[in-house]
Amino acid sequence: METVIKGKAFVLGDDIDTDQIIPAEYLSFNPADPEERKYFGMYAMAGLPKEASAVPFVPEGEFATEFTIVIGGKNFGCGSSREHAPLAIAEAGAKVVVAEFYARIFFRNCVNGGYLLPCESEQRLVEEINTGDEVEVDIEAGTLTNHASGKTYQLKPLGDVKPIIEAGGVFDYAKQAGMLPEG
Repeated sequence: METVIKGKAFVLGDDIDTDQIIPAEYLSFNPADPEERKYFGMYAMAGLPKEASAVPFVPEGEFATEFTIVIGGKNFGCGSSREHAPLAIAEAGAKVVVAEFYARIFFRNCVNGGYLLPCESEQRLVEEINTGDEVEVDIEAGTLTNHASGKTYQLKPLGDVKPIIEAGGVFDYAKQAGMLPEG
């Protein structure tokens, strides 16, 4: 697991739901097939309303985003229990989502699949950071630095989920801990 992640921020608001992150019409792709899995990245954030962002998360016809860090507000990942939502963001190339707080199932899906680092902010970052700002998340220090403004913000510790994320997801963690047989 990378402990320092740098890149451009993609800023959203409150109540970003899983249908906005990956609309149901794109769930027909098989995440176990590498040729089909990349389409989850292509359609990540395809359900966002036009006013949610002035720029698309993934350019039309592309499979990857230029944004490494997603900044959300309250209740990020609400809606259905769609495990494809964090997968889609990760397949597009983002590595971290920083939100004020998450819908519980989205948070667990990030951790269980080992897809994304789900960091929680102490402050309302959606009013402090702009889409395209160069930011840096330092997991060990528990900080997010906005290089555009020079400000640093405190993040909540990952806590008990950190070893699961470091292992690459809940199944890899269980294997490493001897809870499941290897292979």
